[in-house]
Amino acid sequence: MLDNASKAFFHLLAKSTTLKNITSRYGMRRPTSFARRFIAGETVEEAIEAARAVEARGLMQTLDFLGEGVTSLEEAQAASNDYLHVIDAILPAGIGRNLSLKLTQLGLGVDRAVATDNLRRVLDRADGFFVRIDMESSAFTASTLQVFETVWDQGYRQLGVVLQSDLRRTAADVERMIALGARVRLVKGAYREPATVAFQRKSEVDENYRRLLERLLTAGHYPAIATHDPTIIEYARRFTAAQGIDANAFEFQMLYGIRRDLQAKLVADGYGVRVYIPFGRQWFPYFMRRLGERPANIGFVLRGVARDRG
Repeated sequence: MLDNASKAFFHLLAKSTTLKNITSRYGMRRPTSFARRFIAGETVEEAIEAARAVEARGLMQTLDFLGEGVTSLEEAQAASNDYLHVIDAILPAGIGRNLSLKLTQLGLGVDRAVATDNLRRVLDRADGFFVRIDMESSAFTASTLQVFETVWDQGYRQLGVVLQSDLRRTAADVERMIALGARVRLVKGAYREPATVAFQRKSEVDENYRRLLERLLTAGHYPAIATHDPTIIEYARRFTAAQGIDANAFEFQMLYGIRRDLQAKLVADGYGVRVYIPFGRQWFPYFMRRLGERPANIGFVLRGVARDRG
């Protein structure tokens, strides 16, 4: 139950406006600052440089302009305009054209129709890109998939979605995405969720992940296995080898700054690995969730802060 307590604590911190303002002011100031390990920077130019460095190591990447939970139509419009700027900056940069975004950043929590329109604006500009819709808390799971299916049915096929193994509903959602022919990134889930909708024990989440992984690898469409868990990664390697599934039929995905040793090993062994590169001024809630998701990250950050002061 330590993982649940960790999630609860850091989700509480993520909601602190005071702490957010302090860390936003100082957390990115120095290249060696604690948040820089996990966040590429605040500007798209910094993110592009990080993407170049990732690709130079033989890895693929996806950029995520951080932001979520806007509370007005004006903020949603501004966020979609920001994404158009990000796309325009990536086009001449010569890096892989792959984006991740959250629908609450585009207004899903305010008006679903507006969020759908804003998503179409982004997809229209992102011709030649692959765009992944991140999954947020369970309060938005159904509406996120509804928006995804709406634009998919309208012919936007450069599109994928994220599903979370901690949610009890995800097995059914996997089948929906397989039937559509959509690409799924499978994650464990970083949000604190009630027992009515989510598994509470790590063993249950992991077991569900393995079941969903098998289904996506045998019936899905180029799934992304997004985890830093070496046990599950090894399970995926054994399963695909036993089933004769080619390494080009799927990819592993990991977060920027986490388990770079494992990323390099998988590439050396012939697997595709994509690194999720977050950037932007709204980095604090994301950073808090990463700490709460995996207690081992907390010790790493504290050691990094100590080195900075030394």
